[in-house]
Amino acid sequence: MEVISGALHTVFPMGDASRVGEARRHGATLAAQAGLDEVAAGRLALVVTELGNNLVRHAQGGRLLLAGRPGSCEVEVISIDDGPGISDPERCLADGYSTGGTPGTGMGAVRRLSQQFELHSAVPDGTIVVSRIRGDAAVALGARGMAVAGIAIAAPGETICGDAWSAGMDASLGSVMVADGLGHGPDAADASQAAVRLFEANPAVEPRVFVEGAHTYLRGTRGAAVAILQMDLTDASIRSCGAGNIMGRIISGVSDRSVLTQHGTVGLQIRSPEEVKQAWPEHALLVVHSDGIESRWKPDRLMPVLGRDPLLAAAILLRDHCRGRDDATVVVIRREG
Repeated sequence: MEVISGALHTVFPMGDASRVGEARRHGATLAAQAGLDEVAAGRLALVVTELGNNLVRHAQGGRLLLAGRPGSCEVEVISIDDGPGISDPERCLADGYSTGGTPGTGMGAVRRLSQQFELHSAVPDGTIVVSRIRGDAAVALGARGMAVAGIAIAAPGETICGDAWSAGMDASLGSVMVADGLGHGPDAADASQAAVRLFEANPAVEPRVFVEGAHTYLRGTRGAAVAILQMDLTDASIRSCGAGNIMGRIISGVSDRSVLTQHGTVGLQIRSPEEVKQAWPEHALLVVHSDGIESRWKPDRLMPVLGRDPLLAAAILLRDHCRGRDDATVVVIRREG
């Protein structure tokens, strides 16, 4: 089973043009850490510059989120804003389109420079752009029956995120684990990263067995809210187990069901773990998030992106429902095909 480790996204509010340079320098650091070659690092710098300048010139509440994984040879750039939105997204991707007197090559150039590119916009809610830049040494992904993506950001004023997530995927089976260390900062991160290490040692573990093991493994840390969900395409089911304030939802155009966890804190005090099995409809998204995201969100705004890159759905939830005072993590899984 292939392991997909969640990365911390660094947020750069685009309040003025100086923040574009700050984000570009951080992108250069991520490029070096991820092992991007010189050409790919140059493409990343151009993407960050174009997206950042677009936010400064045209958007309300614009911010860039950047993340990379050491050794992955990939850096992810997410552009998020609060409006005014783009009435004709396809037209804005054509060279020559401009609303601000510029040459109008920015968004089309970002698409050409990216190995993966997604744009979603609604008026007046705002626009989300996803760009993934890969180097020549990027490892080809194995056969996977599911697509998974997530965003994790630290609490305001913190550089270390107390949340963490990880996933394992193959052609027919997938698992995702989300942990929220008690509080925030380095001690919270110690607890959540311990849960990640245990999960990545055996991502195919049964959910109940994992929670029992994590309760022992996290003793000595401050403890964490932890949830693990295992998705099986052979019988279109999701098995879950957890303790604490990790929320899950299975949503489609016709249904919206919660994935419940028990009360308690893994590593400190929990009841005997209980596993729950639920159906996973063919076109439904599985959304899992920490309590840094409001729990009572409506699925309506995710409907236009149900069949697209799950990072778009994650970014919409972060934009519209982040509490803004704690670490926040949201992971979205979509069945392929």
